[in-house]
Amino acid sequence: MGPNSIRLRMFFVIAFPVVVIVTLKFRNSSFELFEGFSEVKVEGGTAQNVTAELLTGGPNVTTHGFELGGTVQDITHDSLGGKEGNNNRVSSGAKDLQGRSQNDTATEGRTKNITAADGGLKTASLTSSTNDPTPHAVNLDDKLLGGLLTSGFDEASCKSRIQSHLYRKASPHKPCPYLISKLRSYEEIHRRCGPNNRAYDRSMRKIVHSKNNVVATMCKYVIWTPINGLGNQMLSLAATFLYAILNDRVLLVKFGKDKHGLFCEPFLNSTWLLPEKSPFWNEKHIETYQILLEKDRASNSTEDLPSVLFVNLQHSRGDPEKFFHCDHSQDLLRNIPLLILQSDQFFVPSLFMTPYFNLEITKMFPEKDTVFHHLGRYLFHPSNEAWELISWYYQAHLAKASERIGIQIRVFDPVSTPQKTVMDLVLSCTLKHKLLPEIGLPNPMSSTGKNQSVKSVLVASLYPKYGDSLRTMYLKKPTITGELIQVYQPSHEGKQKFNDNKHNMKAWMDMYLLSLSDVLVTTSLSTFGYVAQGLGNLKPWLLYRLIKNDTLFPSCKRDFSSEPCYHVPPKHYCNGKPMKDFVSSFPYLRECKDYCFGVKLVNDSM
Repeated sequence: MGPNSIRLRMFFVIAFPVVVIVTLKFRNSSFELFEGFSEVKVEGGTAQNVTAELLTGGPNVTTHGFELGGTVQDITHDSLGGKEGNNNRVSSGAKDLQGRSQNDTATEGRTKNITAADGGLKTASLTSSTNDPTPHAVNLDDKLLGGLLTSGFDEASCKSRIQSHLYRKASPHKPCPYLISKLRSYEEIHRRCGPNNRAYDRSMRKIVHSKNNVVATMCKYVIWTPINGLGNQMLSLAATFLYAILNDRVLLVKFGKDKHGLFCEPFLNSTWLLPEKSPFWNEKHIETYQILLEKDRASNSTEDLPSVLFVNLQHSRGDPEKFFHCDHSQDLLRNIPLLILQSDQFFVPSLFMTPYFNLEITKMFPEKDTVFHHLGRYLFHPSNEAWELISWYYQAHLAKASERIGIQIRVFDPVSTPQKTVMDLVLSCTLKHKLLPEIGLPNPMSSTGKNQSVKSVLVASLYPKYGDSLRTMYLKKPTITGELIQVYQPSHEGKQKFNDNKHNMKAWMDMYLLSLSDVLVTTSLSTFGYVAQGLGNLKPWLLYRLIKNDTLFPSCKRDFSSEPCYHVPPKHYCNGKPMKDFVSSFPYLRECKDYCFGVKLVNDSM
């Protein structure tokens, strides 16, 4: 044996154990990332053992048996020919969902589907398979929404996070670098101070033991508590998240069983769920923000601030002024380590009105009318269970259409607004503005046959009669344009339900599907519609809000932005004087189109 052979054997003897040790260490590191919250238990069973989920590739939320073939597909699945809903459930391939443009009427999507041997629908992998010599090209910038989202998530735990961009038109509004940096900074704060680590435990112990006296803690928190319907909750949650970012607070959410299985976890390597063993789940004896203001006015002292404060921003027009938009109030709140915040409003405009926050928010959102568009897409990713419902319904009924029209009908008072009155309002709007074609004898120049254009109409309403009426209308007679109109209504609950998981799942499905529309019609003042328009960056046609059997009114008008309306903005300046003209004092605010007492954000150029 020559010298070279001896040296080779010695190298192998030394190198092989090193390789084995490094490999094992690398593999173990992936478990250590999540070791800190492998024991977490979430209200309603929403989160399982996270380490086990990542190993098995399972979702990070559990399912509750809400089946695709169940009540969510109640009515109007049939096409005009009665076949599309049953036989054409599989998309015809990449051409069906390829390259939806930013034009409002562009409609082709961008997923590639494959038909399984059993006739089912499978979504093709968005990344290359180890057995596939020709990797699928995926634009990472599109996948992460222009840097809005961070990489590193286990993709199997939340499929919508990596697939949603394939179903939605690319947004013309890119998040600015400063917003991206603020989100990455927040994620690091949340990872360090979120539940199931030492900083969280230490901070919470100090807060609990000195609840009535302010104390310095390593981390500060804002706990969001839900109120009213899912639309209100999602708007207020997005606003609370922005407030948390501005104040370097960790956002924790009180999700009961009614939120079970709706959303993915939005923050990498952590959870936003308030642990169910937290003493602040049902704590009642907590000082309120309103009492704090009264004490401050009486003593003008910060010496007796509490460590926990309940901030109720659930506004009504008769409430006393809260002065939440004032620097002095924010100075007080900044010293309190834990805030429990409740709101049913998108109160972001009041943060813009606060001098202390204004400059920072303006740097984060140079386009002021994109706040919910960015924060909503960052926070609200449908869980795997919800995404299965949404993606299946879209593929089966909406993917092939040349145009998708979403119509959201909210009836605030069914007794005083008969069905025919509401339906007349919807038809007056959609026909007058040529969102839908009129019925009658087809124009000789219109396209029919193989080149016939198909429009899919998605109706979201608590009542089945509206989807049925519209579908029947287009079944009985052809359109004068020769277009084929297919009408679908995923659900009809009959009435709004609160603290109901299945109801919320259907509502979330409807809102998300509406956000995938090319054209959107919503009901004035409806937060349900606000969520859909914000996620989809859609300027909706706002249906007139019928109070009674009115007749003299415009059926609808086009909104000027996709931002939600803040229904009850402050009524006074910080010096106590009445606020009469928002625009002169705050040029980035405008009166809402659908509610004269509300305001919404606009760009300076408007």
